[in-house]
Amino acid sequence: MEHAKKDCPVNFEEANYTVITSQCKGPLYPPTLCCEALKDFACPYTTYINDVQTSCAATMFSYINLYGKYPPGLFANTCKEGANGLACPEDTPQVKPGEEKASSSAAAGGVVPLLAIAAVSAFLMLITS
Repeated sequence: MEHAKKDCPVNFEEANYTVITSQCKGPLYPPTLCCEALKDFACPYTTYINDVQTSCAATMFSYINLYGKYPPGLFANTCKEGANGLACPEDTPQVKPGEEKASSSAAAGGVVPLLAIAAVSAFLMLITS
């Protein structure tokens, strides 16, 4: 039996997706540009996207795909840096709900896996190294 997920505390509806939509463009969707843009956007939110008890990952990818009009599974199938997914810089400041930026101490620490469910069983993993 599947448990209901908690609402995401981050307002991804109002987020600025320009970093992704300005760099990751079709018809070719260059993997280097698309994946770096995804990391630029998502790494500050790893704390929330990693929380599998919330809807943050699915919500974030829903809006990325809505605003970017990306093909289903583009990021999940394209953006991989090893078995654990994409590596976020260790010093990436974590954004807190209601704040634009947070101190880099919020991101201190080892590995933070980020499980993001984008579509029907499509996923992407972001980690801090």
